[in-house]
Amino acid sequence: MSEDAAKCDIGFVGLGVMGKNLVLNLADNGYKIAAFDLDFEKVDAAIAQDVQENSQGSPRVIGCSSYTELLSKLKAPHLIVLSVPAGEVVDQVCHNLIGAGIQPDDIVIDTGNSLWTDTVEREKRYNENFIFFSSAVSGGEVGARFGPALMPSGSAYAWTRVKPIWQSIAAKVDAETGKPLERSKPGEIIPHGEACAEYIGPAGAGHYVKMVHNGIEYADMQIICEAYHVLREGLGMDCDQVADVFAKWNAGDLNSYLMEISVEVLRHKDPESGSALVDLILDKAGQKGTGLWTAVSSLEVGCPAPTISQAVYARSISSFKNLRIETAKHLTRPPADALSAEQKESLVEELHDALYCAKICAYAQGFQLMKLASVEHNWKLNFASIAKIWRAGCIIRASFLQSITKAFERDSELENLLLDSYFSSQLSKYQSNWRQAVAKATLMGIPVGAISASLSYYDSMCCEILPANLLQGQRDFFGAHTFERVDKPAGKKFHVEWSTTERVIKPLN
Repeated sequence: MSEDAAKCDIGFVGLGVMGKNLVLNLADNGYKIAAFDLDFEKVDAAIAQDVQENSQGSPRVIGCSSYTELLSKLKAPHLIVLSVPAGEVVDQVCHNLIGAGIQPDDIVIDTGNSLWTDTVEREKRYNENFIFFSSAVSGGEVGARFGPALMPSGSAYAWTRVKPIWQSIAAKVDAETGKPLERSKPGEIIPHGEACAEYIGPAGAGHYVKMVHNGIEYADMQIICEAYHVLREGLGMDCDQVADVFAKWNAGDLNSYLMEISVEVLRHKDPESGSALVDLILDKAGQKGTGLWTAVSSLEVGCPAPTISQAVYARSISSFKNLRIETAKHLTRPPADALSAEQKESLVEELHDALYCAKICAYAQGFQLMKLASVEHNWKLNFASIAKIWRAGCIIRASFLQSITKAFERDSELENLLLDSYFSSQLSKYQSNWRQAVAKATLMGIPVGAISASLSYYDSMCCEILPANLLQGQRDFFGAHTFERVDKPAGKKFHVEWSTTERVIKPLN
């Protein structure tokens, strides 16, 4: 065997939860990995797990104690994958690789949740040293191990080298039904099916798409939690009863990974007390920033995303636990009314439809945001392809995404999902129950901010005339900001001397 043939196919830096599982996934698919982490115990743990899972074969994961050793063990041109925290750590690793002798034709792939603008800057910064490529990864620990959704972007040349590797380790779906083709044990390979990995576009595009994915994830999680809140507090269900409702919903239109894991979380018992563990979990939600980035970007681009933004606010409100305890002593809520069995059954059905409609609106907001960003940055995003990537391997994977795929296949220029005939008919069909659920939850004093934000978004999109005409009048009154008129050519600006007796209207152009 030649010296080069004995070398590793891929270098890997960062063996935390995601990194270790991506390494083992790569190994399952026939790649030999040179692995490095500043914590040598993590390297040893990855090697030990590889040996345990592949006891009959030769070692697939080779440990390295330095960046120089990492490069020396790789076939040229080198391909190095990073699974490190977003931010300064990415640049530290890049500088260490430069110091170790990385070459201009080598590829470095950032798989972390980096801010997309940082990715754009890094491609420029390291252009003379190596090819900086990015590939956002979704699916958590299990996805990384058995098939994630991958959103690669950057150099088109780099993608030609990365593509066969990425499509081999990615989640797979049945091309006709869009259903995941899942593997759940080491060494199991699914050679057929569509891979949930496709080139997104230039530098930054993949991380932007992953950012919006996470924004939709925030919204999807929040609307599920709001339904849970109504079922627990409004209908008095225990965790197992709510789990039964969610399991039933998961068998229909609301089938999704998030609904599936919600059932498991609700059924899980605390080993010490025997009570539902979720009742013992402190109600303070954490966040790592991607939902916030999505909300901020929607404001910067000028795209309405109220459901996503409200989901971020809901996490923020939850963090003020002590304040909520104190204000609850001073503020009153409506008295609880006893509901009949028929009324309870009706509300469960209404909540189902509200959840479904709110979900449609959250995705509509996310895809419109990506469309506007695509135009602004000249990315030429393929939204049918993005929807396909998300059908398996990622946190928001759901059967629902097959319908989104078909919507963009019918019209690749679709401006908003609400304009698609299928989704508009679904919203029209279920909006009555949606309204009932929001109204009843509100009368009970149970917050349903994300579900109601979706409803307000829907109603606003249904209005040909919004009260922004009065708002423009107000702005012109106090700040001379001008306004346009419906009876004059578009773009022509007017200003009124509001405080004068004659109210003179002056055209400004």
